[in-house]
Amino acid sequence: MNIIFMGTPHFAVPILKAINDSGHKILEVYTQPATKSGRGQKFTQSEIFHCAEKLNLKVRSPETLETSEEINHIKKLKPDLVVVVAYGKILPAKLLDIDNLSFINVHASLLPKWRGAAPIQRSIMNMDSETGISIMKIVPNLDAGPILMQEKINISQDESFTDLSKKMSEIGAKLILNSIKLIEDKKAVFVEQKESEATYAKKIEKNETKINWAESAKKIIAKINAFHPNPGCWFELENERIKIIKAKEIKKTGDVGTIIDNEMTIACSKNAVRIIELKKEGKKQMLVDEYLRGNKIKIGQKVY
Repeated sequence: MNIIFMGTPHFAVPILKAINDSGHKILEVYTQPATKSGRGQKFTQSEIFHCAEKLNLKVRSPETLETSEEINHIKKLKPDLVVVVAYGKILPAKLLDIDNLSFINVHASLLPKWRGAAPIQRSIMNMDSETGISIMKIVPNLDAGPILMQEKINISQDESFTDLSKKMSEIGAKLILNSIKLIEDKKAVFVEQKESEATYAKKIEKNETKINWAESAKKIIAKINAFHPNPGCWFELENERIKIIKAKEIKKTGDVGTIIDNEMTIACSKNAVRIIELKKEGKKQMLVDEYLRGNKIKIGQKVY
């Protein structure tokens, strides 16, 4: 089949590679425009941009898909199918209305649960026992299209966004090839979602990333795992911001938000969080033992 691929983050990379290696023809790859990042505010291209270049695929990064220019450009390419994976833009209705063109999406949840921008993070934060990949037809309403295929995956308590995302992307790469085959053979059967069961995984906001020690240790660790590596969970100690990379729950008690031992364990509303790995602002990532050799802490010291 002749395919247009739309995606942006690393999650989409194994899926793009799988389609490219499958014998189907990728006419063009759409990805988000470069963004400014880091201290120097240099422009950084997306992971999909770099992947597409390595695969010698044409890349396009429009600011919007709403213009007649973009709609006509896609029409001229004459694709059979558009595959969308975490592209980061909602496709306009006039694009979806192009005759004889199907749009399918690889979504990182068991729809209708966790529609929206951050399904992997929200499933970890919610301490779900399982999640999965859904292949669905794209419709104008957010992630509300009928389902072609799904596969479940268990979530372990210590699994971070990075770990889970990698596993789910590999499942997505397998399912998309199966889905394309069904569509090519005209055997695809799409099943409508149960609207009454829909939940939404809204975008992660900056104000969610600061740790609230009044929550339980289990909930705080779920959030640390969900936000690793970006944007990360943080707290303040002696007016310095510290990002927690890795931590574990300890059955200890103390005044909420205070250091309760010499191993950098902080009391929560239920049990405590022992930090294993951290990063001071402007410094490199380090194990807590390394941090403690250069920084003094006191039992009873308050963190914010």
